[in-house]
Order: sequence, then structure tokens, then C-alpha cells
Amino acid sequence: MATLFERVFKGSDEMVERAVKSLEEVSARYSDDTAVAFPDTAYYLPCIYAMTGEKVTNVGELKNIMGWIQSQMTREKKTHDIFTSGIGTACAAEVIEACKYVDGQTPYDHAPLWGHCTDAEVRELGVPLVTGDIPGFVVLIGSAPSDEEAVATVKSYQTKSIFVFLVGGIIDQVTRMGVQTGFNVRLVPEGYDLWAVSHVISVAVRAALIFGAITPGDYDGIREYTFKRVNAMVNAYEPVDDMTVACGAGAISYGFPVVTNDDNDMWRVPMSLIVQPDTTKFVETSLEARRIKLKVTNVDIPVNYANAFEGEIIRRGDMQIEADGSRKDCLELVRTRELPEVEDHKITLIGPDFDEFEVGAKINLATIVEVAGKKMQTDFESVFERKFHAYINCIEGVMHTGQRDMIRIRVSKSAYEAGFRAKHLGEVLYAKVKGEFDAVVDKCQVTVVTDPEKVTALRKEANEVFDKRDARLLSLTDETVDQFYTCIMCQAFSPSHVCIVTPERLGLCGAVSWLDAKATNELDPSGPCQVVPKTGVIDENLGKWEAVNEAVAKYSQGALDNISLYSIMEDPMTSCGCFECICGIEPFSNGVVIVNREHTGMTPLGMTFSEMASMTGGGVQTPGFMGHGKHFIASKKFMKAEGGVQRIVWLPKALKDQVADKLNATAKELYGIEDFTSMIGDETVAEDPETLVEFLSGVGHPALGLDPLM
Repeated sequence: MATLFERVFKGSDEMVERAVKSLEEVSARYSDDTAVAFPDTAYYLPCIYAMTGEKVTNVGELKNIMGWIQSQMTREKKTHDIFTSGIGTACAAEVIEACKYVDGQTPYDHAPLWGHCTDAEVRELGVPLVTGDIPGFVVLIGSAPSDEEAVATVKSYQTKSIFVFLVGGIIDQVTRMGVQTGFNVRLVPEGYDLWAVSHVISVAVRAALIFGAITPGDYDGIREYTFKRVNAMVNAYEPVDDMTVACGAGAISYGFPVVTNDDNDMWRVPMSLIVQPDTTKFVETSLEARRIKLKVTNVDIPVNYANAFEGEIIRRGDMQIEADGSRKDCLELVRTRELPEVEDHKITLIGPDFDEFEVGAKINLATIVEVAGKKMQTDFESVFERKFHAYINCIEGVMHTGQRDMIRIRVSKSAYEAGFRAKHLGEVLYAKVKGEFDAVVDKCQVTVVTDPEKVTALRKEANEVFDKRDARLLSLTDETVDQFYTCIMCQAFSPSHVCIVTPERLGLCGAVSWLDAKATNELDPSGPCQVVPKTGVIDENLGKWEAVNEAVAKYSQGALDNISLYSIMEDPMTSCGCFECICGIEPFSNGVVIVNREHTGMTPLGMTFSEMASMTGGGVQTPGFMGHGKHFIASKKFMKAEGGVQRIVWLPKALKDQVADKLNATAKELYGIEDFTSMIGDETVAEDPETLVEFLSGVGHPALGLDPLM
């Protein structure tokens, strides 16, 4: 019987042979200068770039990198060589996959296969990873013993919010069973061939490059980062061939345990290579091996509940009922009450239940959550309400969009048939509000209203509450408060990054406002959001305070000692990597370009979002570039030190439309400019600096007359 070492080396050789064959086939059709690139990434071929620092961009460079890969297949020191050979195997697998993308080909443009994950998708994972909403990743390789068991295993991981990648026959198994797949539901079928696993490793190593600011080519640094900060694991169904064994060695080198039912003594390496003959226990064994601790919320509903279902799409044909605030009176509202006024865990339905409506009906729906607690503050009400979107979307078979009185909730036929009814919305909101905000909420009751007349009356009352809140929020400015807050949640992935959250500058991820930070501090006084007194002013125009610098130095563990909250050029705030947008100076127009994560096209800087984003992040200061949230674009404090929003010369059209009302209002109030967004370029008028300047000159954009940025 071959030893583990022999099988790893044999599998590595087989993967290299396949890579060489793929290169021969490509070379027969294309010249050496033909482009090789995965779409929408600034990290070239990420596995190879991370481990070597080499920027492979064409067929010739792809052939040359095989020399390094083959150099990893040494046999002198078994303990060392088995892991380097495993990483070499992963890089050889990436070569095979890269050959599919030569000359702009799109090999995975057919459902359900996914292939390469873009940088934007990797960055999208940043917030749920640091909050624990995604506690880890698993890749399932091969075929489960049955279709039913395949689905049961996938669902088990999903209900624990583990992000699932599929490679091999299990893809067909879940497809046959009608399971919805895709990045939005955190169940991604990578490809049928084993080498598609390189796309999963690509996600892990890019996390190190994006969030950890690990230098490409820092072989040991990459492995240390993935081992400590990326909770990933592998499940391999028998029969396990030699190439899979070799890939398993690579996975272990990155810190990812491998669980298999291939019962062979060679696998028995505690906490790394683990035999679990009972495949129904793969989930339990894997979580234990990776030491993943789950946040458990007990929700008494008849369908699954987990973050994995947050992106589920329910089509009209699959819909049982729909509450649509654009066509019917609907709303969601949180109200603070006195303790005697609230009966804890009381769920009340006023009006007909879901089973009293026809299939496909549009209904009125009001959801009122009343809370009471000695530490509860009315400022927290809007914080709770914004959470409803995520809370309800985590219900399998239920889709939620919008907020306040412009919500849309769809309940699928499958959820309805499983027994989901109106009261279960109340159960979810009760469990999540009490569970997440227990430090300030002592009692909580929920009322669900479907009676049309009552919902109409409640909507009028709710809008009065919303108007008062808006007036309160408008009064909250950086000048009217005496303290800011830190947010260091992202340090799980970006150890030196610190956000300073102010009323006019929310966290760069777009998920943490000043009120959110205030609530987080009340809930957990020793947690990620600490009070920063606004004392020791150094320069109000730049946004520099002694207390802010002291907080940044303390919470970045000395990596930083100065930041300017209102400047992009002088000591700008750092970025972790999960920012919604990135801003960069455009010297020809004397302004700045802003691009959001969703935009995949070119910008006038000659860089895509991914390429701009690769220049910042990881907790480092990059003068001239700044990550930020979408809402900050219209802030009066946006680049205040350099002239404010009138420096904005280009936005993707979709983003421009999204922020137009608030941005126009800010430009008019501060500078007297009418319809400012009509002066801002987008991809429909310019994607190069010369054309952009011509457009800006034609509309008289104010940035052209400001002092030079550089």
C-alpha cells in the first residue's frame, strides 16, 4: 500500500502533468503574448501571485511559472515537502483553470457553475466574516452517498451559516434536488473537475492580500494568515484519488482540515486529516476540527433560519403572498415603551393570516415591535429597524427588501407549505431583538397587522414618527456631539485598521452609523466601539484631534499615530478592504473619481474598482485613495479639507443616480450649485481622462477652478 507521502507526491505529479497538457493545448492555438486573466480581479492569478509575487498576465508567463511550481515537488524532507508539494498542486490546478480563461474566454457562463470569484465578491464577504454571520467556509468534493444526503449536508452547513463551495458530482446532486445555488445564498458550485478547487483557495489567499495587507510573495505570511484568520475546511467523499490527496495536503498547509470517509490508515492525522466513516457526521466533525464556535439563535418557526438564506431570491411564480409597500400600505416600526406596558414574548396577529389569502395575493402588512428596558433609548429604535431586513431575509423561503413604509416581503410557496404563517414573523423578530440587544431590551412584544384599515392608520402614525427621527438625525452633526466612536470589528481580518465613526462619517463598510456605534457601545462597553472624546483640537478643517490620534494609536496597536477625518491627502483614515466605495484623485481634472464595488467597468483613472482597491486596504494609509461608504459621498465632511463634494468629477451612473438627491442638496447648501450631479461624468460620457476633462469643461464643473490637488 502506498504511503500518504507517496500518494501526495504522485497526485502532485499528476496535477502538474495535466497543467503541462493544458498549456500545450493553449500554446497550439495562441501566441505567448495572448492575455491570460481571471475576470474582475487585481490579483492576476491569485494563488500564484500570493505565493510567488509573480504577475502572470499572458500565455508565455503562464508557461514560465511552471518552473516554480515544479520546484515545489522536492522529496528531501518529507514533513516539509508534503506541504510545499500540496501548495504546488494548488498552483498547478490554477494553471489548468487559467488556461480556460485565455484571450477573454468565459468558461463558466452556464448555470450552475461559478468558477472564479471576483474581488468584489471576496470583499463582500468582509463584514459577515468579521461579525460571525459567516463563521467559516467548507468545500465539498466528490459525490455524497445519495442525493438526499447531499442536500441534508448542504442544508446543515447553511443553517449554521457556513459558506459552502461544491466541486464534482455533488453539484449534480443538489441540482437534481432543486436546491437554489449561487453566491447570494452562499452555496457556490465551482466546477466538476478537481482543479476547480483552486478558485476556493483563491478566495482564501485574496483575503490575506485584501484584508491583511500581506505582501504578495510572502509565502509564510500567506499561510500564517489563512491558518489563523480564515476558517475553512474540506470534506472529501470516497473514492479519494491521489490528486485529491495532494490537494488535501495543500489545504492542510493553509490550515484547513480535511475530513473524509475514505477509510485508510494513512489519513489518521489528528485535527488535520480525519477519517469519519459516517458521512452524516461530516458537519459535526469538520466544525470540531476547525474549532468553529457557532452563535445559536433558537427561533420557533417551521423552516430553516440562517444567514445563508439572506440572499435568497423568490420569483413571482414561486410566491405565495407578497406585502408590497409601493402598492399597499405596509410598514415596520420599533417603539420604546415603559416596562409595565410590554408583555414579554407576546405575539399578536390583527387581521387574516397568510392561509386566508389567495395564492399570489398582495397584502397589507404592518409589523410593530415594542420594547422596554431600563437602558433602552429611543435613538436605538432606528438601529433595531434597520436590522429587520437581515433578520427576515434569514428565513428560508422569505425575501425582504426596503425599510420603514417602503418594504417588500415575499413568502414562498415552499415556506407556506411548510407551515410558515404571520405569527412566525413575530417569532423571528422577538428572538433576534431579544438575543442581539439583551443588554438594553428587557421585554419585547410583536404585533403583526394585516387588516387593511388598521394598517393604513398605522402607516400615518408611523410616518409621523419617521419624520421626527429624520429631524433628530439631521441635527446630529460632528459639531453637535462631544464624542465619536471607534469601530474595530474588522480587525479579525485587518489587524491594524481602525474606523472612527462620526455622525457625518459612517463606517466605510456602510453598515455602522454613529447611532449604531453608540448602541454597540451600550450593549458591550468593552467591545469594538469605544468612546473617543472630541478633545484636543489640532485642525478642524482637516478633522484632526489629539484624542482621535490617541485612540487610533491605541487600537491599531501602534501601527498608526495620526489620521485626518476630512482629508484624502493628509493622513487619511485607513481601510480594511470591505469598503462599499473607493475614491481616488484624478489629476487631469483636478478632482476625484469614486467607484462602487458593484461597478465592474473601467474608470478615468485607467483602473477598475479592483485595481483601485488593491492600492489601499489592509489598514494602511494611502494618500490620494480612500475607502468609504456610499452615504459618505453626500456628507458635508466628504473631503472637506480639499474642497468637499465639488471635487467629485466621475461616478458610475447607477451610483450617481442612487446618491443624486442627497448629493445635489449638499452641493446646493454648501456651494450654491444647482443640479450638481448633472456636472459629474459617468461611464456613458467618459472612461478616459481626456474625454472626462472635455465633458467637465463643457458643463463648467467647479473642480477645474479649485486649487491643485497635487
